Amino acid sequence: MLDDPATDPALAARALRDIARSNVWFGGANAVIAELTPILIHAGTRTTPLTLLDVGTGAGDIPELARRAAGRSRVELLTMGLEITPALAAASRPRSGDAIAGSALALPFADHSVDIVTCSQVLHHFEAAEGARLIAEMNRVARVRVIVSDLRRAWAAAIGFWLASHALRFHPVTRHDGVVSVLRGFRTHELAAAVLSATGRTPDVQNRRGFRVTAAWSPQ
Repeated sequence: MLDDPATDPALAARALRDIARSNVWFGGANAVIAELTPILIHAGTRTTPLTLLDVGTGAGDIPELARRAAGRSRVELLTMGLEITPALAAASRPRSGDAIAGSALALPFADHSVDIVTCSQVLHHFEAAEGARLIAEMNRVARVRVIVSDLRRAWAAAIGFWLASHALRFHPVTRHDGVVSVLRGFRTHELAAAVLSATGRTPDVQNRRGFRVTAAWSPQ
């Protein structure tokens, strides 16, 4: 439902706040931070800031948590989120650090212009061909690392989310889209194959807690 351009922006913003809460409760945030932490440790001697772009940033919670993780490693991290509409980009800005409106399939950035490019629970929204374009665009823009985090497809995860969403009082749109999203998720071999096909790079793919799966690779 959130992918429908006709969805009320206020409703979309509410649902994205629910998703940010679910990221904390169900492991979405930790999956990204787990991939980001080794980069921050290695960057401890840098004298210039690292930059991070979060594609499909939603409420901007992932960039906010990334900055906190960077602070613990004493690394300066400049973050930016990207959302499809100006309204959603503006809504994410208090947490994302900065935000712009644009298409994930044609990122408005020069080649290798951002150190780290991430997307969390975004890839499953696209059919195979467009998903490949998204992966290729992230690979094009990144200079140091690309991190894709998504849902691991499992009926247990779908049922668990449905039950938990009632207890957490998520909006019905969040509840509906969450279950559909889980069932559109990936297994490790599927995500690895998608990255290899789109970029020619072999990613490091990991199952993470909370029925998450991550793929990370160096773009060059």
